[in-house]
Amino acid sequence: MRILFAGTPRVAVPSLNELRHAGHEVVAVLTRADAHVGRKKVLMPSPVAQAATDAGLEIIKANRIDQSVVARLAELHLDAAAIVAYGGLVPPAALQLPRFGWINLHFSLLPAWRGAAPVQHALINGDDISGASTFLLEEGLDTGPVFGTVTEPVRQEDTSGTLLERLSESGAVLLSQTLAAIEQGRAVPVPQRGEVSLAPKLSSADGRVRWADPALAIKRRISGVTPEPGAWTLLAGQRVKLGAVLLRPDVEEILSGVVRERDGAVLVGTGSHAVQLTQVQPSGRTMLPAAEWFRGSRREDLIFE
Repeated sequence: MRILFAGTPRVAVPSLNELRHAGHEVVAVLTRADAHVGRKKVLMPSPVAQAATDAGLEIIKANRIDQSVVARLAELHLDAAAIVAYGGLVPPAALQLPRFGWINLHFSLLPAWRGAAPVQHALINGDDISGASTFLLEEGLDTGPVFGTVTEPVRQEDTSGTLLERLSESGAVLLSQTLAAIEQGRAVPVPQRGEVSLAPKLSSADGRVRWADPALAIKRRISGVTPEPGAWTLLAGQRVKLGAVLLRPDVEEILSGVVRERDGAVLVGTGSHAVQLTQVQPSGRTMLPAAEWFRGSRREDLIFE
């Protein structure tokens, strides 16, 4: 089959590589335009664009699938389009171009967590099992019939970054197998069944830790927003970024938001028991081990807001 691959971030690269290694004919890659990255705002191609360049594939860079992009896709005479975190809507005019449609790899067990941030919301809400689904793209938000799924247990130490990395690998195999089944006439998409939940894109505000919440809810939120959009709190009016935390049910007497050091561990009180900080990044500085940050603060009245 003649396949278009559409994707942008690093988690989409394993799928592009897997399709090529499995022998699928990827005739072009659609990805978002180069973007300014880092503090120095260096203009960089997307990870998928870089992978496509390395593979010698045609690249179509567009943040929006407009008429000119649709016209180019029509010229490719596509059998199917595989899409993984492209980052833009596929209009009806483009949806109808491939003979077998657009096959989307989504990092949840649909219909759970439809939307832009499924893994983040799964962790924030304390799901024990996550996964990925391949489905036929429709105009609705992740509503199309499902071809297949793969499951992945959520580990105690997982962040959205680590979980998404594993799902990007297992999901890549699922996507390749789905396209092979479609080519062989064996794929039967099944309408989604079950309770629908939504996973809208997270903003920086979603990363703020509220210390009056129970410790488990705080741990889940920090895990879910790590690495993006990032967990943070305020200290004397200044934003402080936080790494993962550990639950400390043995320490219950510290008031919420109050920071204390005990036996080399930096603890913060919550609405239930304490949590232990692992890394802290003060404003304008690099991320530090929590104990080093605490020693450098030279204060005994540290209270997170």
